[in-house]
Amino acid sequence: MPELHKRLTLALLVNAVLFSSAYAAEDSRPAQPAQQTVNPYNAIKPKINDVDTKRITEQGEAKGFLEGAKGSVLLRNGWIYRDRSEGRKDLSSWGQTAIGKFETGFTKGLIGFSVGAVGDFSFKLGENKNAGNQVLYANGQKRDYWTRGGANVKARVSNTTVVYGTQFLELPVLASNDFRLTPEYFTGTLVTSHEIKDLELIYGHFTKDQYSDEIATDRVLGTNLKQADIWGINYKFNSKLKAAYYGANFEDKLQRHFIDINYLWTMGENRSLVLDFSGYHTKYDEKIYNSLSFPTGEANTDKTNNIWAASATYNQGPHTAMLTYQQSTGNVGYDYNIIGDGGASIALPNSYLSDYNANGEKSIQAMYSVDFGAYGVPGLKWTTAYLYGWDIRVANVTDNAKEHEFFNQVKYTVQNGFAKDLSFKVRNSSYHAGQDYNGYLGSTSEWRLYLEYPINF
Repeated sequence: MPELHKRLTLALLVNAVLFSSAYAAEDSRPAQPAQQTVNPYNAIKPKINDVDTKRITEQGEAKGFLEGAKGSVLLRNGWIYRDRSEGRKDLSSWGQTAIGKFETGFTKGLIGFSVGAVGDFSFKLGENKNAGNQVLYANGQKRDYWTRGGANVKARVSNTTVVYGTQFLELPVLASNDFRLTPEYFTGTLVTSHEIKDLELIYGHFTKDQYSDEIATDRVLGTNLKQADIWGINYKFNSKLKAAYYGANFEDKLQRHFIDINYLWTMGENRSLVLDFSGYHTKYDEKIYNSLSFPTGEANTDKTNNIWAASATYNQGPHTAMLTYQQSTGNVGYDYNIIGDGGASIALPNSYLSDYNANGEKSIQAMYSVDFGAYGVPGLKWTTAYLYGWDIRVANVTDNAKEHEFFNQVKYTVQNGFAKDLSFKVRNSSYHAGQDYNGYLGSTSEWRLYLEYPINF
C-alpha cells in the first residue's frame, strides 16, 4: 500500500507540473483537430479521404527551424478491467503516461529540413500482476517505470515530405495501436506528396516496430517486422465523393490491399447521409502458419481473406445513427497484428472489443450517438452500439458459430477555463461468444476508463 501511494503521488505530480504549464499558456493553445472515426471504441480511423489542399503548407511558406517549432504532451491515466466468465481469471491494469511529441520547423530554402522526436514516460499504478491485456510494459511484470520512443528527420521540397526515423502511423495497412496506455511506434521512411490538387500519394518502407507494451523493437506478440513496403493514393473527386487505395507487402509474410469509397449526401440544414464502402484483400504466406494466427485454416498452405463492410451514417444536428453490414470470406479470417503489421490495421466499422473478422463471419451493427451540447451540456457525448456476428467457421466444430456485443461509452471534455480540453472517458463492452467459438477473448465484460489532458507548446 505505501508503494501504491508513492505511485499515485508521482502521477499527481506529473499531471500537476504539466497542467500548470498548460494553464500559463492556455490562451496560446491551438484548438485540437477532430479525428475522423469509424467507431468510438477500437478504431481511430486511419486518415484516408481527407485531402484538403488549403491545409497543406508548401516549402516556400516555411517559417524557419526555430520559428516553426512546436511540441505537445498528452497526459493519460488509463485503467482496463476485464470481467471474464467460464472460470477464467479476471484481468486489471492501471497506469499513468506522458506522451510527448516535438518537431522543429522546416528551414527556409528550396529544400527544407526538420528534426523531431516522439516518446513516452510511463509507470504502473497498483500491483498489476495480470498479463494478456497489453496495457503495461511486459504485461505487468516486474518493471514499474519505463520510457520509449525515438527521433526522426524530415526533408521537404515543394509539397512533398520525406520522414525517416521513429513515427506514429495512421495508414489502413500499417496503423499504430493507441488503444491502451501508450502508442505503437514504427521505424522507417514515409514519403507523402500533395503536388497535384486533391491528390495525395504515399510510399513507405519500415523495418522496426515497437508495440505498446514493449520497450524493444521488433517484438509484437512474439513475431518480428522484417520489412514492410506500403503505398497509397487518396483522391477527392469533389466535395461529396472521395476514394482511397492502399497496398502493403510484408516480406515473406503477407500481401495486403485496402480500398475505401466515401460519399456525402447533404439533405438540407443540419442533415446528412454518409455512404461508405471499405475492404481488405490479404494473402498470407504458408510460412507464417501457426495455430494461434490461423485456428480455422489448414497448415502449410497459402491462405487468403477478403473482408469488406458497407455502412450508412445519418446525422441530424446532435444525433448520429449508423447501420453497417460486414462480411469475411476466404479460407481464413482477417488476421492482423501478427507479424508487426500494426495493432490498428483494421479500418472497418465493426471493430469494437471484437473485430468480427473470423473465418466466414457475417456481422451487422446498429450505432447511435448524441452530443449533449445541443441540450445545454457542451462537451458531453454518449454512444451506444449493438453488434451481432454469425456463420463463423470453426475447424472440425461448426460453420455457424456466433458472437454479439453491447457497447456504451460516455465522454466529457471540459470546454473552457484552466482545464480546457481535459477529458474523461468511460466505456463498457458486454461481449458474449457462442460455446463453439472463443473469439478474441471469450465471453467478457470489459471496462476502460481514461483521463486525458493534451498540452500544446
